[in-house]
Amino acid sequence: MIEKRDFYIDGKWVAPAAANDCDVIDPATEEACAVISLGAKADVDKAVAAARRAFPAWAATQLEERIALLEKLDAIMQRRMGELGEAISLEMGAPIDLALNEQAPCGPWHMQGFLEGVKRIAWEEPFADGQVIVREPIGVCGLITPWNWPINQIALKVYPALMTGCTCILKPSEIAPLSALLFAEFVDEAGFPAGVFNLVNGDGPGVGEAMSHHPDIDMMSFTGSTRAGALVTKGSADTVKRVTLELGGKSPNIIFADADLSRSITRGVNHCMENTGQSCNAPTRMLVERPVYEEAVDLVREAAEAVKVGNPREAGGHIGPLVSQAQFDKVQGLIEVGIAEGARLVAGGMGRPEGFNRGYFVRPTVFADVNNQMTIAREEVFGPVLVMIPFEGEDEAVEIANDTPYGLAAYLSTSDTDKGQRVARKLRAGMVRVNGAGFAAGHPFGGYKQSGNGREGGRWGLEDFLETKIVSAR
Repeated sequence: MIEKRDFYIDGKWVAPAAANDCDVIDPATEEACAVISLGAKADVDKAVAAARRAFPAWAATQLEERIALLEKLDAIMQRRMGELGEAISLEMGAPIDLALNEQAPCGPWHMQGFLEGVKRIAWEEPFADGQVIVREPIGVCGLITPWNWPINQIALKVYPALMTGCTCILKPSEIAPLSALLFAEFVDEAGFPAGVFNLVNGDGPGVGEAMSHHPDIDMMSFTGSTRAGALVTKGSADTVKRVTLELGGKSPNIIFADADLSRSITRGVNHCMENTGQSCNAPTRMLVERPVYEEAVDLVREAAEAVKVGNPREAGGHIGPLVSQAQFDKVQGLIEVGIAEGARLVAGGMGRPEGFNRGYFVRPTVFADVNNQMTIAREEVFGPVLVMIPFEGEDEAVEIANDTPYGLAAYLSTSDTDKGQRVARKLRAGMVRVNGAGFAAGHPFGGYKQSGNGREGGRWGLEDFLETKIVSAR
């Protein structure tokens, strides 16, 4: 049993103000694999005081000095990448190959983007005669990160906060805290000044709420569910904090009849199922043009049945379990709702896959003949569940795609280059990928509507942590 009860505050590992043990559950076995402490307001107060004390000196350091420490942190992370991948696989059930090759390397990948993006920040620039625009760190930042891509979100928040001269308090998910505790070890080894980075474990009501309400926290950056993001915003309102949010999604994947159907279907199914469907930008609504719809249903069935479920400790391209009992119950409930609402079950369904009698494993599931008003087309399932919706022509595809409270990502496939560009600009989403094209390091990550506000990554992520001042002098 791993025991990690201490918090990282003011450059030291310290015991919580009051003992409050919390088991970390291995989702593959449903057994406790570690124990941490859940903090409370007293722990947040201590961390915020340390961050507040450290802020003036850290904000006054030269940018080159801050970058040098972050590059040292990055080198430590790369050296200890194996430990990080193992921790992610254990805490949230990511298959070990995914954890080592995609989850853990997110940190260094985002560092590349921030190092390039910081070159594009105009820290001081002339405005008019005797006037200058100055950009300065906003102050003490509260950072709340989720369990599904734990290091990815830590990197997207901690790196820009420290690079811009802010100090911070990190609250990782209490469900998957082990990788965050390793990250704190990396920070300590890198030698950042005491109080610049602090970590307090805890849940939303205990630590998250205390951070949102805290008068000495200047900014909250939150990634998680839309419901929890609204609570962070409400909690921050009394002190008029800046709040940036990266929330849920129900991303459309539009496949036109002129697309390379087999390739588009396989890509779309695999992307939806990756990380056991636990990605906010997963393409979970597959919109298929009517002339090729039934052919697409057959191809989707084949692709879904080819998705293997397996032990996250074993190498291979399979998917693992969901992260928790609560997530398992939610996904099972929504599959049941999809069946009750009359959608055609094409693959998967309720219950565990064959060969599994414990662990939060679920069957890769596909529904066809879905309309956009069904629950499974409206709600974010956050599991390996894909819904298929037919459409007639470009206008209806755009109408259905945009008919969602979310707007994080969108995908489309077509052999018509002009149509691809035209449709991409009509979609109300922060990130659009045409024919499977990827994004470079440092791209802006974020969405429209209830998918949040602000952007993470590169120059855009750095700007969220900066204040803009004008100085005019005779």
